Amino acid sequence: MAKGRCIVVGAGDFTPIEIDKKEDDLCIAVDGGYLYCKLIGLTPDLIIGDMDSVDENIKLEISDIKKTNPEKVIELNPEKDDTDTLAALRIGVERGYENFRIYGAMGGRVEHTFANIQCLSYLKNNGRKAYIMDANVMMTVIKNESVRFDKSMDGFLSVFSLGEKAEGVTIAGMKYPLSGATVTNDYPIGISNEFIGEAGTVSVENGMLLLIVSWADKDD
Repeated sequence: MAKGRCIVVGAGDFTPIEIDKKEDDLCIAVDGGYLYCKLIGLTPDLIIGDMDSVDENIKLEISDIKKTNPEKVIELNPEKDDTDTLAALRIGVERGYENFRIYGAMGGRVEHTFANIQCLSYLKNNGRKAYIMDANVMMTVIKNESVRFDKSMDGFLSVFSLGEKAEGVTIAGMKYPLSGATVTNDYPIGISNEFIGEAGTVSVENGMLLLIVSWADKDD
């Protein structure tokens, strides 16, 4: 397995933040995500996509990169089964990366955000750790396991079942604890829990949970 992380920058909403790319990390710009990489001074190792979210000037720039370094650009057919993001993640899996950070994966058309959440499930089912990252939101998926949050965490935590049900769900060290509960996909009981300055844990005995940490203002 590769030692570093696979950093994927998509074409969704993107808050300019510093992305700390290490030498052994793989950075993949997905379609219009290439423009975001340019914006923050991040040089991608690979550019992939059907190029439907980039303007003509960026297309020409990517075309020039392909001419000089053809191994750095993969152009996809717009009519395909995999989304551009999933195609990028498959490459990371094939190259042996175990840890994934996905940026620019939310906002815009809601179906794209949902598709990227499904990509988290794909990575989890392939034994990978993955996070969708933004300035105010972090998403990850756990399956038949536990995750711990440091006591310095603040904000809100929401959990949702990604299957019909997730059994044996326990939440500790949070404002609203839960013990051995069954969380279903038709009742949002896990929304807007709160960090309270204690080490928190979330565990699920049987099933898959989407975890969303939000630092946005509290909503009803």
